[in-house]
Formats: sequence, C-alpha cells, structure tokens
Amino acid sequence: MKIVFAGTPVFAAQAMRAISDAGHEIVLALTQPDRRAGRGMHLQVSPVKEFALQKNIPVLQPETLRRNSPDPQKQAQAQAAYEHLSSVEFDAMVVVAYGLILPQEILDISEKPGRHGSFNIHASLLPRWRGAAPIQRAIEAGDFKTGVCIMQMDAGLDTGNTVLVADLEIASDETSVSLHDRLAQLGAKLIVDVLNDLQGGKNLVHESQAKDGITYAEKILKSEAEIDWTLSAKEIDQRIRAFNPFPGASSVLNGLAIKFWNSRLATPQVQVSSGKPGDILGFSHEGVYIQCGNGVLEVLEMQKPGGKRIDAKTCMQSVGEQLLRFTAKE
Repeated sequence: MKIVFAGTPVFAAQAMRAISDAGHEIVLALTQPDRRAGRGMHLQVSPVKEFALQKNIPVLQPETLRRNSPDPQKQAQAQAAYEHLSSVEFDAMVVVAYGLILPQEILDISEKPGRHGSFNIHASLLPRWRGAAPIQRAIEAGDFKTGVCIMQMDAGLDTGNTVLVADLEIASDETSVSLHDRLAQLGAKLIVDVLNDLQGGKNLVHESQAKDGITYAEKILKSEAEIDWTLSAKEIDQRIRAFNPFPGASSVLNGLAIKFWNSRLATPQVQVSSGKPGDILGFSHEGVYIQCGNGVLEVLEMQKPGGKRIDAKTCMQSVGEQLLRFTAKE
C-alpha cells in the first residue's frame, strides 16, 4: 500500500520504520519544521525527517495545515502542503504524534473514493487520556494499565472510532521512558497489522468510543516539575517517574535545584516516621529516604546542577550531609 505518513518524534519514527519494513511504500512524510535544540541551539531535524531522508522519501514541513491562518507565510505553507497532498497518489494516511492539527479538508483528501482514510496511533486506552501526554499522565495518575488504540481519525480530539486495541500493564517502577518504548513497539506492530488487513481486503471493525471515562492528558509543563513534599509519597513517586525524562521533577536543597529521576515507596518499616515534609531521613542501600506529607519516599537517582544523573546516595553524599531538608511548600 502507498502511505502518507505524518509524525515527528521517535515514537512516530518507530512506526514509520515498521511500516516501511513491512513492505508498504511511504510516498510522502509530513513532520514539524526543524527546531533549534541542545546547548549550541543548532537546527535539528525530527526523527521522522531523519528516517525519510535515509529512504529518499519526500518531506513537507509546514508550520500549520490551516489555509486560513492570519499569517501570510504560514498560509502559503499550508496552501502548498494542501496542493502537494492533493496531487499524491496514496491509499491511506497514518498520523503519529505529528504535533499539528489536521483540518477536515486534509482528512477529506485521505477519504476520497478508493482510499481508506486516516489512522492515528494513540498511546492510551481511549477514551481515557485523550490529548497530548497520555503516557506521562497515565503514570502520574497511578494507572495500572494502558495500551495503544489505532483510531480512524475524525475532526475531533482523539474522538474517532477505534479499529484495533491492545493493552499492557504499567509496572510499579515504570518511567515515561520505559513505557514510551514499550508502547512505541506495540503501536508499530498494530499499525502494520491494520495496513496488512486493508491490503488483504479485510474489513476493519469500527468501535465507537465509550461515552463514560473520558479524560484529557494535558501537555506537560515545566512549571509542574517542582515537588510538593506535602503530597503523599505515592503521589510524588508517580510524578517523579512520570516526569522522566521531561521536565524532570526537582526540588531545592540549600539553594541547589536537585533533579529527581527515579524513586519508589520506602519499605513499611521506614514508613513510620515523624519527620517534616522534605526532611532527609537517612540513606538506604541504594538511595536516600525523604519524608513526604504521608509516608516516606526512597529516591534512587538524582542529579546536581551541571552534573550527571547518578545514584541518589552518592549524589547526596557529594552535596554534604549537613544539608538535611528539601524546600517544602508551607
């Protein structure tokens, strides 16, 4: 099958590679414009563009797909993208973490007679966690299960019918990094299954999303990074793991902004403590114990400003044992 692929990050590139490896022809890639990143703020291409260049796949990078944009330059880019897409022969469009809204007129192109429409790989069990950050929000909320939905796209925000769904358990030590990788692998497999079924003439079963249980996964903001030690150890643990790698949970210790990358609940024997929220209670074999509003957290991996991510015990010992309390919200 001939596929138009729209996506940007690594999660999308993995699906793109799987589609290509399965023998389907990607005839056009849409991805976000190159962005400046890193210490040198050099322009960097997206993982999807990088793969497309390796395979000599044409690439479009408009800043928007809305032809009614008030910005003349963006409007011209959207018009050019619309015309290019209209001229391409393809069977279906696959959209994965693209980062731009697809207007109805773009979806209409993919739904012309003889075509199968647009399919989205979404990393949650819809209708739970519609929106931008389903992986992080699932961990932050303490969900025990998540998964991937292949959805037939419509003009709404992740509201289309699902055509294939698979779930997986969220481990107690799961971070957004590890869960991202497992879901990316699952999503790549499922989209290939859908495309293979379409190629083989199999009719897909469309299931409407449930009306109950709708939640929205809002975009992760840097302002969410600061740890509130008055929360329970369970809530803080979930946030630390959810915000790994971005934005990285943090707290201030004597003027130093310390990053927290991994943690777990302390053993029941340690949970009995009369410390104040943010108090450092001592060292474990692998990390450091910190008092929370309810319970004790064992932090396993930390990072000082300008330093590397290291085990929490070594990090705290290098900071100095006289520093006994993280800044807590009063």
